[in-house]
Amino acid sequence: MKYIDYYDVLGVPRDASQEDIKKAYRKLAHQYHPDVSKDPDAERKFKEVAEAYATLKDPEKRAAFDNLGRHPSGEEFVPPHQWQQHFQEGSADFSDVDLADLLAAFAAAQRADRQERSRMAVNGQDFETSMPVTLEQAYSGAEADLTISVLEEDERGMPRRVPKTYRIRIPKGVSDGQRLRLPQKGGPGFNGGRPGDLYVRMQLQPHPIFRASNRDLYIDLPLAPWEAALGATVEVPTLGGLVELRIPEGTVAGRKLRLSGRGLPDASGKHGDLYAIAKIDIPSKLSARERELFQQLAAESRFNPRSFPEARS
Repeated sequence: MKYIDYYDVLGVPRDASQEDIKKAYRKLAHQYHPDVSKDPDAERKFKEVAEAYATLKDPEKRAAFDNLGRHPSGEEFVPPHQWQQHFQEGSADFSDVDLADLLAAFAAAQRADRQERSRMAVNGQDFETSMPVTLEQAYSGAEADLTISVLEEDERGMPRRVPKTYRIRIPKGVSDGQRLRLPQKGGPGFNGGRPGDLYVRMQLQPHPIFRASNRDLYIDLPLAPWEAALGATVEVPTLGGLVELRIPEGTVAGRKLRLSGRGLPDASGKHGDLYAIAKIDIPSKLSARERELFQQLAAESRFNPRSFPEARS
């Protein structure tokens, strides 16, 4: 098969517009029309011009022709292997096929491929969103509503955002960053394809009292000076309710007091620990009697919290 440069035939550049191609064709078709032209080769040229125009006016055929690249006109030409696969396996024999027929056949095959793909089932897109979760919900498990905005097509096929609300079951022991999968709650499928999934990422929220570190919890525990010095039993809040904690005699500020199994659970139900951090607090205002007692303690106590080592020269 010989290669024919249809752009050269019409005398237009490769980036010529459809209007320019049409003008060039009309001019050359009139020039070489057998009923008008005196050129002895007019009939051949007229057919060549018509063939070039039939190819370049069709967007699919023109794209197929452009994909062949540039070759000298009249050069023996073998189509690329990927073209041959559209017609038969292995190396095809195109010796008795002209270029225009080959382009038309390839464009038709490409069009059939697109139509076939358009009929194929296409699964919907997976979506992912985040959901705030309190420590109380992670501790006990809960259900909560989640509203998200998803893209859907209206009756005209135009995309639009639609709010959708889902009831989410937050499992006991959920961890920060954990993803929950809601099957077939994502984007819609096409041509019978399966809808996508919705993934909800859990985000543990800051708590006004507790600080979470993996499965352990931390809480600041204010103590009166006499509770820290003499020892006491005090109530401490936990996610499961108030519990009593024994404060050892001589507890200093910053001491960690562990409440075993009072932290967050994991998926198996095993709990972390709760650590109460001792903070020594004092009354902001003293009664006359409180002042008297503190003055008496100050006079009688030999305790010195600032017993720094002597500076060495």
